[in-house]
Amino acid sequence: MGYVASREQFGKLFSYWKKEYDIWAPKRFPGGGRFSDTDAVRYAVVQEPDEIEFEVKSAYSWKETVLPPSETLFYFAQNHVEEAMPPLRKRLVFLRSCDLEAVRRMDQIYMKNGDPDYYYARKRDNLAFVMIGCPASCENGFCVSMGTNAADQYDMSIDAADGEFRLDSRRDDWSAVLAAAGAAELDVKPCRVSENKVQVRVPENLTFEVGKSSMWDQYDSRCINCGRCNFVCPTCTCFSMQDMYYDAGGKVGERRRVQASCMVDGYTDVAGGASYRKKNGERMRFKTLHKVLDFKERFGYQMCVGCGRCDDICPEYISFSNIINHLEEGMKEVQDHDSSK
Repeated sequence: MGYVASREQFGKLFSYWKKEYDIWAPKRFPGGGRFSDTDAVRYAVVQEPDEIEFEVKSAYSWKETVLPPSETLFYFAQNHVEEAMPPLRKRLVFLRSCDLEAVRRMDQIYMKNGDPDYYYARKRDNLAFVMIGCPASCENGFCVSMGTNAADQYDMSIDAADGEFRLDSRRDDWSAVLAAAGAAELDVKPCRVSENKVQVRVPENLTFEVGKSSMWDQYDSRCINCGRCNFVCPTCTCFSMQDMYYDAGGKVGERRRVQASCMVDGYTDVAGGASYRKKNGERMRFKTLHKVLDFKERFGYQMCVGCGRCDDICPEYISFSNIINHLEEGMKEVQDHDSSK
């Protein structure tokens, strides 16, 4: 059901939500940016509608609501183990189309790739989503190329303009609150991006043979393996385990799940001191082919959602969209080399 609501009418729905949910949304933090005199936009719990940043894409993705940088799984003491409590309240998440499509990828990895992940599932079951419409493309986004610009698996969509909100509600109880508040019914469709400045093309003939291309060598020196691209990505899901001890003997403490990055040192270290991917070019190759080849071969659709955050945050100005667009040249290089033998 579609509605046009004033700020006051939407505020009544927001108050209704707060009774049941912690509301997570992109929020502006003045002076908190990576450069001097810049703001940061990232996810946080908001208490009022005016705290939600509707215009600027968040630097970090929605995944922080279910996959925090560090999460305690359980506590242990001698022969006793106690599970950490899950969040006590449900969570309502405001997010854009690309991030809503990333939810599908996250669900695929944690819920359908073997047995469901217990710690993810208990939070996922208590999530609701409000999709923020996108009237224009963000600077580095390429969601249209990845087919993630028109997500529709939301509980409500919202477009904020001219002091009012256009809402497409798919929850009867939410619709009832809006109707009771006097919001006008109207056929509403969320704003969607139809064209990006950045466009990518994944080659139809792409295979793992592109890993032999020399295109990856440049990242041995260009990439500084900081891992920022992984941490801001809405579909990167890797983690490691850490035990934090409260005593000198290591018998009392807690086990944490901590976000990990395939781009940083130590990720592929194994017993005996060996490492599968020591060079940064090898790591970039692994990440890229996982995003646009391996995942699709296994599940039938691309892992990358084209949000552009990796391009936004890279301190070395490495563009992932450019990497994708050079895969065709990489394939040609390998094929030409093989044919010349």
